[in-house]
Amino acid sequence: MGQDKAALLSTEIRHIDIKKFDFESLIDAMEGTAFQARNTARAAKIYNQMIADEECSIILCLAGSLISAGLKQIVLDMIEHNMVDIIVSTGANIVDQDFFEGLGFKHYQGSPLLDDRQLQALAIDRIYDTLIDEDHLRICDQTICDIANQLEKRPYSSREFIQAMGKHLEVYGKNPSSIVLKAYQKNIPIFVPAFSDCSAGFGLVMHQIAHKTKHVSIDSVKDFRELTMLKIHAKETGLLMVGGGVPKNFAQDIVVAAELLGAEVPLHKYAVQITVADERDGGLSGSTLREACSWGKVSTVHEQMVYSEATLAFPIIVGYAYQKGLWGSRKARAYTEILAQDERTIPAPEFI
Repeated sequence: MGQDKAALLSTEIRHIDIKKFDFESLIDAMEGTAFQARNTARAAKIYNQMIADEECSIILCLAGSLISAGLKQIVLDMIEHNMVDIIVSTGANIVDQDFFEGLGFKHYQGSPLLDDRQLQALAIDRIYDTLIDEDHLRICDQTICDIANQLEKRPYSSREFIQAMGKHLEVYGKNPSSIVLKAYQKNIPIFVPAFSDCSAGFGLVMHQIAHKTKHVSIDSVKDFRELTMLKIHAKETGLLMVGGGVPKNFAQDIVVAAELLGAEVPLHKYAVQITVADERDGGLSGSTLREACSWGKVSTVHEQMVYSEATLAFPIIVGYAYQKGLWGSRKARAYTEILAQDERTIPAPEFI
């Protein structure tokens, strides 16, 4: 390889700006084709239906390395223009990648052909063809620890802790282009059900070691309860899922959870999933939305699987809906404010 660290970390990842392209003409053309082009076109139109439906609350699920790959600005535009109401994500996207960039750090272009042993020696982490400065990630870990040290020592939902991260960025952040910061300012809740499976886990371990008897912890059941209560409040919901994994299952399960509490809620009315996973191994990430109907989670009227890598399909789907402009009359839900109120203000289920 023969390059030093500065040379390897010299070409920054640039985030795609969907506002600069004509996706409407592309989708209209793709609609007349076949295979995943036609599936992508149908998915774009279903997402646009979610935005047009005044009764529908939109849940965005994020899995895989998306922010590091240049998709951050798309999510920021969705937040800014009321195209999403709730976010459910892996920890890597929210902490290691978005919060990381909010602190002023960058992701860099690399290659899958680089010598990983030399990268390790240089403290450079690789995500396929993307590079990260490990020294900067350690600062991110420590910042999570510092935030936890300043909070009241009690259990928190991941949503509550991520709000504290947004507040931190509002004061100390170096880059205002942050999903965590923008969601905090727009009262959009972000849930990370597997919160310890990322940089946050390292920071919270350091915090708990230093505060053995009384410390901050993450209550994943509270996450589930809060999101279920939002489903009960919202009633009609649509899912836009990038990847699969925990965010996909977590968001789908709230329909069943609400019903077990005795609440009458409809299945997720709309559902789109972008994935490259195969359904034939029985794994969750590749399981179809029609399969989810058998579990009582997703309606099959407005659903579409798109078998494509996310950096290709996600900009097209969201870019089309942005260009159609129906978000202009869509009202913000501000669900963080609802969760902050006494739970008695949220329609409570009748227990069986």
